[in-house]
Amino acid sequence: MINKILYKLNSGKNRKIGYFVKNYARTLVPTSFYRAKLEKALEECRNRPDYEYIKDRVEYYNKLSLPEKELIKDAKTIGEHKIESPKVYFFDSYIYTRWFDKKLRWHFLPGDITFVPECPGVVKSRPLTDDNQNSVLLKLDKVRHFIFVKDKKRFSEKSNRAIFMGKIGKKENRVRFMEMFFGHPMVDVGDVSRKAVKPEWKAEKMTISQHLDYKFIMALEGNDVASNLKWVMSSNSLAVMPKPTCETWFMEGRLIPNYHYVEVKPDFSDLEERMKYYIEHEEEAEAIIKNAHEYVEQFKDEKREDLISLLVLDKYFKCTKQNI
Repeated sequence: MINKILYKLNSGKNRKIGYFVKNYARTLVPTSFYRAKLEKALEECRNRPDYEYIKDRVEYYNKLSLPEKELIKDAKTIGEHKIESPKVYFFDSYIYTRWFDKKLRWHFLPGDITFVPECPGVVKSRPLTDDNQNSVLLKLDKVRHFIFVKDKKRFSEKSNRAIFMGKIGKKENRVRFMEMFFGHPMVDVGDVSRKAVKPEWKAEKMTISQHLDYKFIMALEGNDVASNLKWVMSSNSLAVMPKPTCETWFMEGRLIPNYHYVEVKPDFSDLEERMKYYIEHEEEAEAIIKNAHEYVEQFKDEKREDLISLLVLDKYFKCTKQNI
């Protein structure tokens, strides 16, 4: 019990209490206040020196083109978008939908989405396929996914081991990893689920700070992406993972293997070999960490992130034949 309390107080993750207080307060402001400022905000965005960068991000998240597809007939209006479970998906989208006319319709799919909807939909995650145009990404569930750290420990000061502490469940890639590396001298692993797949795999949750003692931190996909990838790439440890199959606002599809992260085979058969290589070639490891930090930095400008989100939705409404 004491360990669980200490974990909750020092996990290193975002505190949800403050998140919900701030977002409930936002719903008290009349949406007309924001709708009146939309055009001015978008115009100011077009005059920014980094507008070409912003446009590139918008085009990446929203691959629809004009004229495009119509929405399904029963698509709800954004005015019908209400606080319901999961609430984080409502709040993370509401801060942008409140800028638009309540009569505009959209196809909103909360949760871990690993398929491409038949009509254009707004999602948190999408599969990394050539035909995912109908999946329009928005920055959702960010209180869980968008965590960055300030790591004071250098790579050379860390343990020559890898770590993975996560929920295993029925995720084949995670089960395979546990079966291969449980008890391995170079890899610390554990199933932190309430009911572990195997009793011997059961482990207590570890704080982010405790993870930072390791040179290698596994970023294994769960229902969609690896939720720890953002904070791992902001640390002085190496993110280790197979090539991603899904992506979110973090644009996992733009990550370059062995430049932003250490890539291993999907069956993890080369993990030990890859670890030994970077233990012996610390300069190359430090270069990957530097590149990862530079990649992460682009998501820290909150005002720009908000403008990109507004433009993604603006394009969505225009490309679904709604004539805004």
